[in-house]
Amino acid sequence: MTLHITPDIAIDEDELSERFVRAPGPGGQNVNKVETAVQLRFDVRRSPSLPAGVRARLEKLAGSRVDSDGVLTIHAHRHRTRERNRTDARERLVALIAKASHVPKPRRPTKPSRAAKARRVDEKKQRARTKQMRGRVGRED
Repeated sequence: MTLHITPDIAIDEDELSERFVRAPGPGGQNVNKVETAVQLRFDVRRSPSLPAGVRARLEKLAGSRVDSDGVLTIHAHRHRTRERNRTDARERLVALIAKASHVPKPRRPTKPSRAAKARRVDEKKQRARTKQMRGRVGRED
């Protein structure tokens, strides 16, 4: 089975590893004996499914969720059942990779026009004149 992210990117199930652990937080007696939380691990650096650009953007986007070996770990423990947490972890991985697959538009630096610079200077001069006129009251003796 494969996870389809975009028309060009699909990840094979063999590239993912899951581990079930006990969920943190409240939950009564059941939380201490049932392992419903999921740790989904995906090796970003060694994945043949990801293009180089997506791989680099994914590592940057994931931040501290990627360890020094390039393995992305997603912890899912929002739900009470193992299956829903598993689905949640996979959906979060797909969303993260889809976001990384978007190539940002390069920024083109712009310069203000000569007319815009002149308008700015004129406005500054006008403001200075207005302020100069304030507060000077002649003494009447």
